[in-house]
Amino acid sequence: MWFELLILIIGIAFGFLRPGKEDKWGLLKTGAIVGIVLGIIFGLLGMFLGAGFTIGSMISGIVGTFIGIIILVIIFIIGVFIGDFLEGLKK
Repeated sequence: MWFELLILIIGIAFGFLRPGKEDKWGLLKTGAIVGIVLGIIFGLLGMFLGAGFTIGSMISGIVGTFIGIIILVIIFIIGVFIGDFLEGLKK
């Protein structure tokens, strides 16, 4: 809960402090790429370091990490929307 709130606050600060409107679609695409890469890395690490040497553990690690990162990116983008809105009110 606290981590998600921190991500939202960072998103608000990002949207408020950077001048102009932010490219939300670009942020989502970058977050998806990062999610896929980290999902593969953590899935492979989980498969070899303790979850067992099974393909199922690797796939569940990849999917779980990807979904978690996408949720955090969406929370960040919501914060960017709020920050852009506050920046517009300031002007």
